Amino acid sequence: MAEVKIEWSPKSIKNLEEIAEYISQDSPLYAPVFIKKIINSVERLLDFPLSGRIVPEFRTESIREVIFHNYRIVYRVKDSSIEIVLVTHGAKLIN
Repeated sequence: MAEVKIEWSPKSIKNLEEIAEYISQDSPLYAPVFIKKIINSVERLLDFPLSGRIVPEFRTESIREVIFHNYRIVYRVKDSSIEIVLVTHGAKLIN
């Protein structure tokens, strides 16, 4: 892959906002720190885009995920980008 960039879908950004809102109910100071850690956890995909596991619900080579704490960060590998599609709690199934 040539110069790869990470793109966040509108849905994934909304997911991050919802996670931050949920965490801030108990810890307003920790919420932005946690979101930053989620964002940082996908940075390795710039160098290793196929390092995440294939999402079991889809079994498609180009749809993968990174696990961060209890969250699944689902992404799609494209020619020149990694698109973060969804950030969801690990207990939820993706459909």
